[in-house]
Amino acid sequence: MGATKTDHFTDHQNKIAVIAKALGHPARVAIIEYLLKVNTCITGDIVNELPLAQPTISQHLKELKNAGLIKGSIEGNSVCYCIDENTFEILKDYFSKIISTVTDQKCC
Repeated sequence: MGATKTDHFTDHQNKIAVIAKALGHPARVAIIEYLLKVNTCITGDIVNELPLAQPTISQHLKELKNAGLIKGSIEGNSVCYCIDENTFEILKDYFSKIISTVTDQKCC
């Protein structure tokens, strides 16, 4: 989606699109699933878990953080990452609305 086109959509639509784009890579989905399992971790923990190099993991973490899916706090020389529950609440509300609408619809 071009930068000049995003102003034709609501802030909510743009936010959902940013979140969906960040979740559009299997490595990022794996990182989210790992964080759900361990609650918090540092980059090195994820590097040990996934078959990707540290710079690649760092780039994926950056994308997830920019989308608001994870948050990080500095602990010494490391950043400790965890799930950002606020963004997942947005997703929950969005998909709950879709599911309830689709469930009530009669299609073709």
